[in-house]
Formats: sequence, C-alpha cells, structure tokens
Amino acid sequence: MERRLRFALNAGRLGLWELDLRTGVMTSSRYFRETFGRDPAEPFPYEALLAAVHPDDRAHRDDALAHSIATGEDYQIEYRVLRPDGRVGWVQVSAQVVRSPDAVPTHMAGTSMDITERRESEARTQVLLELDARLDELEDPDELAFAAAEMLGRTLGVSRVGYGTVNLKNETITIARDWNAPGIRSLAGTLQFRDYGSYIDDLKRGDTVVFVDADLDPRTAATADALKAISAQALVNMPVTERDGLVALLYLNHATRREWLADELGFIREVAHRTHVAVERRRVEQELRALASTLEAKVVERTTALMAAEAALHQAQKMEAVGQLTGGLAHDFNNLLTGISGALELIRRRQAGGTLTDDTLLRYVSMAQGATGRAAALTHRLLAFSRQQTLAPEPTDVNRLVAGLRELIQHTVGPSIAIEVTAESQLWGTLVDPSQLESALLNLCINARDAMPDGGRLSIETRNRELDADQAKALGLPAGAYVALCVSDSGVGMSPQVMAKAFDPFFTTKPIGQGTGLGLSMIYGFVRQSGGLAQIDSTPGVGTSVCLLLPRQALPADTADPQDPASIAPQAAPGERLLVVDDDASVRAIACELLKESGYMVLEAQDGMAAIDILQSDIPLDLLVTDVGLPGGMNGRQLANAARAVRPGLKVLFITGYAEQAVMGDGQLDAGMQILTKPFALDALAKRVKQLTGSA
Repeated sequence: MERRLRFALNAGRLGLWELDLRTGVMTSSRYFRETFGRDPAEPFPYEALLAAVHPDDRAHRDDALAHSIATGEDYQIEYRVLRPDGRVGWVQVSAQVVRSPDAVPTHMAGTSMDITERRESEARTQVLLELDARLDELEDPDELAFAAAEMLGRTLGVSRVGYGTVNLKNETITIARDWNAPGIRSLAGTLQFRDYGSYIDDLKRGDTVVFVDADLDPRTAATADALKAISAQALVNMPVTERDGLVALLYLNHATRREWLADELGFIREVAHRTHVAVERRRVEQELRALASTLEAKVVERTTALMAAEAALHQAQKMEAVGQLTGGLAHDFNNLLTGISGALELIRRRQAGGTLTDDTLLRYVSMAQGATGRAAALTHRLLAFSRQQTLAPEPTDVNRLVAGLRELIQHTVGPSIAIEVTAESQLWGTLVDPSQLESALLNLCINARDAMPDGGRLSIETRNRELDADQAKALGLPAGAYVALCVSDSGVGMSPQVMAKAFDPFFTTKPIGQGTGLGLSMIYGFVRQSGGLAQIDSTPGVGTSVCLLLPRQALPADTADPQDPASIAPQAAPGERLLVVDDDASVRAIACELLKESGYMVLEAQDGMAAIDILQSDIPLDLLVTDVGLPGGMNGRQLANAARAVRPGLKVLFITGYAEQAVMGDGQLDAGMQILTKPFALDALAKRVKQLTGSA
C-alpha cells in the first residue's frame, strides 16, 4: 500500500512535507525541494522556505497558515517563490493540522505542486487579451510599441523590452521608446548592430537570436562588455520580416545571465506578431488619413476652381443673354420708333407744305398709334418674361375661355388645319388673368400653325391633374390640384437642342422679321407668375405639345361674362373731383386733359408728399388716380394707404407698368381699388375711372 502511494506521488510530482509546530523543524521529500528550485540532495530547512517566499506574497502566506492553525481548517494556498537561478516560480501548497489528544496543534503535514507553467500560461493569456485591448485603444504607433513592451517586460520579469525599426542597408535599429525596469537606462535612439556582435547576420536570415550569457556566445563574446554595459548580458531578438526582408525587431534584454524557456519564446513571438500588425495598421491608417486630408484639400481646391469657372461661365451666359435681349429690344424698338417718328415727321411736312388733309392726317395718326400698340405689346411680353407684369387674376373657367376663342383660332390658323378640342367635363377652375391666358393660347396656336405650313391637326385639350409630392418636387411646384391646358400639333417638331432653348427670350427659328422670339418666353413667365408651369415636349417629324399647368381655384356660382365696359357712359356726373398723381409731367398732363374733357374736376400732384397736402385738406375727392412708382420715398400703394387713413373708403386707381408687388401686397387688392397697366388707351382710362366712380 505504501509503495503504491509513493508511486502515485512520484507520478504526479507531488512533494511531501511535515512541519513540527513546536520546534519549527521541517522535513520534506525530494519533489518538495524541487518545487522550490532546490537541490534534492541538499537540506531545505523551514527558515529557507520562508526566505524563498516572494516578498509580495509573504503576508498572505503567513495569514493563511495562522488561520489554519487557529481554526483547524485545511491549509490551501498558491504563492510565488524565488528560486536560486533568479527565476520566479509558483507553488501550490496543501496541508492539514495535526493536534494532540488535548487539542493542541503539534504538526502540519501536506503536499506541494509546481504550478509555474499553469500560472504563467494563464498570465500570458491574460496579457495577450489586455494587449489586444490596448492596441485597439491606442492610435500612435510608438505608444502601441511601448504598451506591448511594458506588458512583456512585467510579465517575464526582464530588464528591458523595446520595439524598433531596422535599416538593413545601414545595419541600424531605431528605437522611439522602450520599457525599462527600475535602474535600467533607455536605449531610445539609433544603435549600430555591429557594435554589439555579429548576430545581425542571423537576423537578416529571419532567425531569432537568443543567448543566455553574452560572455559564452561566440557571436557576442568579443563585445560582451558592450552588451553588459547596456544591461543586455542575456537577450532575445525576435525579427519581424516582410517580403523585403527584416523590417523591425522586438528585443528583450536582461542585465544578468538568464535562461529563456521555449514557452517564453513562443509568448514573445506572439506578442511580436501582434505588435507589428497593430503598429503597421496604425501607420497605414495615419498615412491614409494624411492622404485623405490632402485629397480633401485638393478636392476642395478643385471644386472651388470649378465653381469659379462655372460662375464665370454662368455670368458670361447671362451677359450673352442680356446682350441678345438688349440687341433684340434695340432692333424692335428702333423699328417702332421709326414708324412713330416717321408718321409725325410726315404730318409736320404736309402741314408745312399746306398739303395735309383730314384723310392723310388720320392715316398717319393711325400708323403712329399702330406702332405704339406694337410697342405696348412688346413691353407686356418683356414683363411677362421677367414675371413682373401686372396681372388681374380672377377665377376662370378655362373650358369657357377655349370655347370663346375657337372661332378666332380657326380664322387665325386657316382652313388647312383641323382643330380638335377635348375638354374635361368637370374641369376645375383656376385663378388666372383671363386676357393673358387668351393671349397665351392664341400665341401657342399661331406657333402650331407656323409649324404646319402644309396643314395638319391642332389639338386643344383641358384636363384635371393631381400632382403628388414626388411629381411636384420634380417639376418645382407645390403638391396639389392643377388645371392643364395643352396645345398639340402634327407639325415639323423640334430637335432636343431647339427644345432646350424654346423658352429663352429672343430665341426663334423663324426667318428674320417674322418673329420676336418672345412668344414662348412670355407664356412661360406669365404661367410661372400665376403659380404654375409651362412644359414642352416635341419630336422631330411628329409634332410638338405645350402644356400649361395652373393651380386649381374654385369657381363662383355665376361665371357669366362681366358687362362690357364699352356700355359704360364716358361722361362724369356733375361735381365729381379726382386727384391725379404722377411724376411724369407728360403722362400726368394727358390724363388730366382727358379727364377734364370727360367732365371731371381734376387736381394734380407730382409726388406723394404733394398729394398728401391735398388729401389732408377739406377739398372733397371721389377718386385717387396714382402711379405706383413715385419718387420721394412714398410709392403709390403707400400713398393709397395714407389716403384711406384720412379718407376711409376713398376709391383708388393704380396706374403701373411694372411694380405689381408694391400694389398687390399679399396678392389681393382691397375693395374699391383697381389697376390699369401702362401704356393704356385713353378710352380705357376714362372707362376705368367711370367704373370706380360708379357714375353711369
């Protein structure tokens, strides 16, 4: 039985020990002494055991022993021991307390086991986990290398650990930072390998360099003193290689002789690999960030340059468009002015020569008035293009408008063109200036006629359209309900290049003198000003379709045509008094002369401040007729507001050719206010005044 027990103890390498608590004498087996790194043949007294316990573990060991003796509990403990070769080991010690018949502790007897390998394996595994965490946290490559060196040095208990980059051509190592045990100086800087031996040749081949004692290794025997001077009597140099060969080195130095175990070398190799991967990854990341920063700066620079070039191109295009606009205006207005001035010059000559008859005078006056009318139409088109014309929007039944124009359209396009009208039966109403919409529809039909010189088919269609959020966003419109008025022809069509410029001012494909190029641009501006959109679609050889989208507006119950203004009597009622305000003396004089001929008493003012003086007087007034664009800091709308402040309900007629926003304000005129657009016929002024004064 005893023999079998001893065999089991030997197989498990368990050491036996017994301590006499009364005398302090300890007896032990050979395996017990080997556990503490002692020679099995040499005595190992209890005092030697106490001295072998690591200083940091002695208090813990003594407390556990005292507790077992006092309570009788089993003694179970693990602690570090200092071995004669300088290495630190781990032991696991177990024992029971033996008591005398009177319960006095007399002996302790138990076993011991060397657990160094297990504890070091656990420690290394933990170190690798902690190392991975630190490597993930740190950004600077040098900090990464130092963190690995510190963990490796503390775990293995060596004098120094560092990581450096190798220059094979110069046979040097450059160290940014290394970890050093207390009392060991740093090697940071650049060192020459040949100053410390010939083992650089092994490193170049990718071999790990390990020596226990520099004095005994043939590669370093001649330079041992230099190695010992830098606390490197024993060392491990673990090379890090890539396709181009040796690139870096993880080194461990110990100030005295030291054995390097196989599992330690495996641990060092693993740390070296992980450190190199992390360091190189960080370096690559830093290079990529630097490159990205440089690229970003270049992209910003390039984008800025492109934006500047684009802005310059846009400005050049704008200036080209302005040039075309002013050139076209100059051409058309020169023609118109020639007609007006020529007619007036002929009147003067005939009168001077005594040959001016009534018929001749009437003919020349008609010529001048015709040119004036064409000039007015041109300015209206320009204002429509710029979306600044003065509109008189009202709820409009587009089906009724189309039906009212059908006969005129048929006469305009001629018998060779068949007209088809497709009207939505329950078409919604829209808020639009009906006269401008009529002009736009007639203009589109004329364009369609010109696109079909040999005849064809002209289609006019009305329909309701609902635009969802995506459709509206694509068109640049608010989502909602719209009325569509489309004019299509079976004419020659347009190429994509022509279609892209169709809405540009003064762009036309017609021969010189047969078109101003303002028709479609006027339509586009009018529709956009009305809150809608004009769309064009065309295919060469197939035809063209232009659709106007106008916002839906409920129609009043009675949409009958208003009373014809021509039926209103032109003469004033007795005693009616008007105030005319205009800074243009000629316009003011003509308006005042006409109104006086119509029987009105007329007061006049050249600006808002002069008008205020009259408005604040006791002179009775039935109507204020004012230009919108007045000088002196008070426009026509502001004057009207000031007038109604002192004369509530005073009726106002605005005369304007441009500044609609100043008059309309929030989009609607107040009750008792109307707009007359310049240039106007004198009869139109008289009839509008008659409407407002309410005199029939």
